[in-house]
Amino acid sequence: MLGISDYGSFCLAIVLFLALPGPGTLALLTSTAKGGFRAGAAATFGLIAGDQVLLWLAVGGVAALLASHPTAFRLVQYGGAAYLAWIGLRLLLAKPGDASPIRIEPRDYARQAFLITLLNPKAIAFYMAFFPLFINPATHRGAITFAAMAATIALITLAYCLTLCAFAQSVSNKVRRHRRLAACLQKAAGIFLIGFGIRLGSN
Repeated sequence: MLGISDYGSFCLAIVLFLALPGPGTLALLTSTAKGGFRAGAAATFGLIAGDQVLLWLAVGGVAALLASHPTAFRLVQYGGAAYLAWIGLRLLLAKPGDASPIRIEPRDYARQAFLITLLNPKAIAFYMAFFPLFINPATHRGAITFAAMAATIALITLAYCLTLCAFAQSVSNKVRRHRRLAACLQKAAGIFLIGFGIRLGSN
């Protein structure tokens, strides 16, 4: 599809990464807790805007590599698979309370979420590793392929985050009551990512 390899897996990976706790998720939940659904929705658009800035910065590097060094691009694909496996390993070894708290003031939720996303330096490295895994060098269509990937990420993020906002209070309460369950889910996500990296790296 438009030069994207295994579009179904691409969408599944986006959902998985959205489900993993991180600065964006914490900003979203904090905004919703302080200002309700409208605040969470505003934060959602801030997160999407920040993500789009970072992913297009990453696209510039990936596109240049794909055009000028096809062999190096394949090496980056393998490196991306290894990076996913490394993230999975970190999730497996993570201890409770490792995540840094996110400070959200009860105003300008969209702007705060946007800045929190932009100030996450790991995001560009993530996108640099993520995009090459799903690009078919033989059928890619340049900017059209990247635009389709960016739009897919934005739409899935919008649907996921707005759904999370709608259920944020109950979700946060359940997580607090079932910390062991949350830890188990995190370990399961780590195992999935390791397997996902191995699968992509062996293609």
